[in-house]
Amino acid sequence: MREIVIDTLRQNIVDGDYAPGDQLPTEPVLVSRFGYSRTVIREAIAALRADGLVDSRHGVGVFVIGPKRPNAELELFRQATDKISDIIEELELRIGVEVEAAGLSALRASPAQEAEILSLVDEFRTLVERGEPTDEADFAFHMAVAKATNNTRFQSFLEHIGKRIIPRVKFRTVMGGIDPLPNRDRLIMEEHEAVADAISQRDPEAAREAMRRHLQGGIKRYRALTRARTIDRTS
Repeated sequence: MREIVIDTLRQNIVDGDYAPGDQLPTEPVLVSRFGYSRTVIREAIAALRADGLVDSRHGVGVFVIGPKRPNAELELFRQATDKISDIIEELELRIGVEVEAAGLSALRASPAQEAEILSLVDEFRTLVERGEPTDEADFAFHMAVAKATNNTRFQSFLEHIGKRIIPRVKFRTVMGGIDPLPNRDRLIMEEHEAVADAISQRDPEAAREAMRRHLQGGIKRYRALTRARTIDRTS
C-alpha cells in the first residue's frame, strides 16, 4: 500500500503535476484519494521526504522541493518494464556485484551484521509460513549482505536501485499487480538460507556460489517464462 502511494506521488512530482514550491494535498485529501489509512499516508510522505522530494513545514503542510533525478547510468533499474529481457540483463549485472558482495561479507561481516542477515532469513521464513508478502524482506536481505561487506559502495549501489531490484516487484508494477510466475517464495527462502549459512561459516567461496545460484535461478525462471510466451504466440 505504502509503495503505491510513494510511487504515484513521486511520479506526479517527476511529471510536473506538482512543481517545486507547490503544496501537496492535505493528509485527509490523500487518505480519500488513495483509500488508505493516515498511517500509510504519513509513512509515504516520510519516504518522499527522505528522498529529498518534499519538505514538511510544521503547521503549514508538505511542499515539493523538486524531482530528484537518478544517475543516468542507473535509470534503467528505476523504470518499470514488462520486458523480460530487461529483467534478465539486470540480474546478470547484479551477479557481477552481489556475488562478490556475498564473498566479502563472509570475510568481513561483524557479529552484529551476521546476526542481522540470519534474522532476516528468519523473518522471510515467517512471512512465507503466514502467506504474507515477502518483497520488503527480500530487499532487506540483499541490503544486509551488501552492508556486511563494510564497503559502502556495495550498499550505495543497492540503495540507488531501490526495491525494484527485486524482479517480481518491477514486473508487477506494469502487470496490474499480477506476477506471471508461480509463487516461488519457498525456493527463494532456501536460496537466502544458503547464502546466509555460508556467510555465517565464514566461507567466501561458498557464499559467492550460493549468491550466484540464487541470481542465476531468477534468470532461469524468467527465461522459462519467455519460452512459454513464445510457445503461446505460435500455438
